[in-house]
Amino acid sequence: MKKNWIFKGIKFTMFGVGAVALFAWLVMSLWNWLLPAIAGFSAITFWQALGLLVLCKLLFGGFFRRRYYGWGWRHRMRAKWAGMTEEEREKFRHGMHRCCGWKAHRQEATPEG
Repeated sequence: MKKNWIFKGIKFTMFGVGAVALFAWLVMSLWNWLLPAIAGFSAITFWQALGLLVLCKLLFGGFFRRRYYGWGWRHRMRAKWAGMTEEEREKFRHGMHRCCGWKAHRQEATPEG
């Protein structure tokens, strides 16, 4: 049983190393194909491409996974909506329609004449 987990761990590690190497090779190939012709930069080696990937990860992504908090508003809005009375919901719908042109229901979208 223990050998199976060790084998899976080695296999996973090898897959990860291979994926990083493939990605670095793709970056190197694209750089050497595009940038010398477009911008006059010199060609780079595999190790420079790998270093460029690490630099980009540091500058733009960090190394630790973070939980994405951007969609938390949806959960907060659902909780607020659940706590509203029907009168408060109707007032909210009317306010959204008035300020944003947002239509709360398709039935209310009939043309006025």
